Amino acid sequence: MKIFSGRVILARGDKTAKVAVERYITHRLYQKKIKRTKKYLVHDEIGVAVGDRVNFAATRPISKLKRWKILKIVKAGK
Repeated sequence: MKIFSGRVILARGDKTAKVAVERYITHRLYQKKIKRTKKYLVHDEIGVAVGDRVNFAATRPISKLKRWKILKIVKAGK
């Protein structure tokens, strides 16, 4: 089971939140660190707010784009 950690960037929907996961990669030629961000639509039954750090995991497809579910809030935002 894949588990990711990310920051909630949008929590407008009823049971849907958008979470951004940031990772750093190293450029092959220049060896410079580059930040990459990927956004996931996740199923939210807990009730998160924008700015919260959450853990989420893969689950069965809930809708066309939602295949992730929030497990817990790691750190509350502002």
